[in-house]
Amino acid sequence: MDNICCLQLDANLEQMQQGTMMRKAKSKNWKKQRYFMLQKDCMTVWYKSKMSGTAKSAFSVSDVETVREGHQSEVLQSLADEFPAECCFTVVFHGRRSNLDLIASSAEEAQCWIQGLRRLVEIVTNMDQKEKLDQYPHFYLTAIYFTDKNKDGRMNFKEVQHLLRLMNVAMNEDHSETGTLEGEEFVLFYKALTQRDEVLELFRMYSEDGKKLTLMEFVDFLQQEQMEGNSTDELAMVLIDRYEPSETARARHVLSTDGFLMYLCSPDGSIFNPEHQKVFQDMSQPLCHYFISSSHNTYLMEDQLRGQSSVEGYIRALKRGCRCLEVDCWDGSNGEPIVYHGHTFTSKIPFREVVTTLEKYAFRASDYPIILSIENHCSIEQQDIMAEQLKGILGEKLLTTTIDGCVPVQLPSPEELKGKILLKGKKIGHLEDSLNGHPDSPPEQEEEEEEEGPDGEEDSLRNEEKRKDKKGKQSLSQELSDCIIYCKSVPFHSFQHSHSHYKPYEMSSFAESKARKLIREAGNDFVRHNAWQLTRIFPSGMRTDSSNYNPQEMWNAGCHMVALNFQTAGAEMDLYDGLFSQNGCCGYTLKPSFMRDYETTFRFSAAFSHVPCPCDLLFQVISGQQLPKMPNSKLGSIVDPLVRVEIHGVPADCAKYETKYVDNNGFNPQWNETFQFQVWVPELALLRFVVEDYDKASRNDFVGQYTLPLPSVKTGECLLSDPWAWGRLQRSGVKAGLGPW
Repeated sequence: MDNICCLQLDANLEQMQQGTMMRKAKSKNWKKQRYFMLQKDCMTVWYKSKMSGTAKSAFSVSDVETVREGHQSEVLQSLADEFPAECCFTVVFHGRRSNLDLIASSAEEAQCWIQGLRRLVEIVTNMDQKEKLDQYPHFYLTAIYFTDKNKDGRMNFKEVQHLLRLMNVAMNEDHSETGTLEGEEFVLFYKALTQRDEVLELFRMYSEDGKKLTLMEFVDFLQQEQMEGNSTDELAMVLIDRYEPSETARARHVLSTDGFLMYLCSPDGSIFNPEHQKVFQDMSQPLCHYFISSSHNTYLMEDQLRGQSSVEGYIRALKRGCRCLEVDCWDGSNGEPIVYHGHTFTSKIPFREVVTTLEKYAFRASDYPIILSIENHCSIEQQDIMAEQLKGILGEKLLTTTIDGCVPVQLPSPEELKGKILLKGKKIGHLEDSLNGHPDSPPEQEEEEEEEGPDGEEDSLRNEEKRKDKKGKQSLSQELSDCIIYCKSVPFHSFQHSHSHYKPYEMSSFAESKARKLIREAGNDFVRHNAWQLTRIFPSGMRTDSSNYNPQEMWNAGCHMVALNFQTAGAEMDLYDGLFSQNGCCGYTLKPSFMRDYETTFRFSAAFSHVPCPCDLLFQVISGQQLPKMPNSKLGSIVDPLVRVEIHGVPADCAKYETKYVDNNGFNPQWNETFQFQVWVPELALLRFVVEDYDKASRNDFVGQYTLPLPSVKTGECLLSDPWAWGRLQRSGVKAGLGPW
């Protein structure tokens, strides 16, 4: 792929570089003119209030996830009567950055930006790591605009010093203050700064002349450092052909330093096993044999008292591979059900819009089944409308009967349910009854999610409401009940009661405190229960700030749907993303074999009894490059980075070690520190790297992290496989270093 800065401009990109006046919309009443311009690097878009003004905001093409045409956001939908769909589009960013809603003056201008941005996003997506690294000088050439005070295209010592501070590295005052940098001189200066001495040292360990690796020298590296084992000659040939940029070197079957760096920066050099980046697990086992990616109050974008409800919450969760979504349904004033967090000031969205969003985005990230957890507070009349909308909008995607028409003796597999949406909720009678005709028995009362108080007790007011409901007529719609097939909600009394009275297609939900109590008092029984029946865990009702509990302790008990608030970043969601990063990010992860056996003796509180001896792991944290500056850092401040290596798993395995901090260098810090861990249950363990900015006077600031399942860790010289990372795994275990963020 050609460097993006050498990209041949088409008419769209040329017009984008000339600039376009468009409206930026934040709400129905906030829509202001902004002048948008693609910079010459084709990687940065600036926007400002006037053509002649100074750029106030910018975004990088690499931060853009996708571009949506038309009224595909709630803001633009609210403006549908004022602006035609063909003039509107939404720029969606990776991570938690808010979307950018734009309105062009004409359909032609809108298409220019839509098609242009999509082309650039595709190019960036297909870049390898080295090509992304090559973009950094151009990013900083763009930054010269902000640091070149007299706008003469040159940078003196003071300006270079200021720019280096922006790049997170300090320049000593005793450097010469004569001369200037301009144009390609700065690119050369940048490349000198980014030279990786630690990589060159590794290269020279195996290169006789220090300039190239012959085929046999590369084979030695693959065997001794990467522990590739058999067929290494053939692998070496493939890797040289794949990553060596020089045609002459490829013809001679040798690897240059550039080729070696490209290999280390590639998926083949990632710490994450590339085989685990696709679906590699057995997907033909019952649903209860998997951990299932699950979201709590999926519609919320913020806190649970006054936060915004939005279909964007569902879109973001689905794109992350989430397979269990929650919908809180209440009667709407216009006769149609709405979704919001009841008895709070959160905003409301129509149930119809949630279902429409689900139909559109359900299977873009994964083909495996979605479970829609319905928290039903609606009248029978509006429940009937819910059933009508679900069937009408989802069509054949909605599962309305068993896959074979028979009463199941066990749950079906994710493979058998591909492309299907299942409803979880209360049901009138049993599944057998609905297959043979309508039952007369009312549904059993299950614990409602909002009812948990500060001590795990039900709120007295809502208990009173429930008692009033029980005195009245049947509160569940037959039409909606008939849509509940494999995930009928039932109340939990005890593990023995569930085994004696319930079916595999029935399931219970637990508040985090109740689940924690069961784990503490009957851990092995909980593991056995989860081997045959689904379980969903949800956060305490006291978490009004949408914070999260530690999901690891629930996974240790084999719980399937460990629901978290996806809108809240933190260590808990880092662990979540880490677990589900394997198996193609499909939202289903097969539980270890000892958790799929109903007769299992596994007790995570005494994990050392599971195996005769632990697994020894050795990690060496080597170096980092181009760590980001803190968003709220003081002007001119530079990070003092340290790295913490953590193991999360059963209690006996949880451990962490921390490097010393590197003073005043976030650009190319080196640590070269080694840590050793003992892990008894690697099947449940997650490996987490955390980078923090050391502060001796207050709490360290979070810089970044990377989490992956321990079984997905690849031995050898590796990258940490995400925006940042050099990793090395050595013969004795795992070596990890950090690289470009």
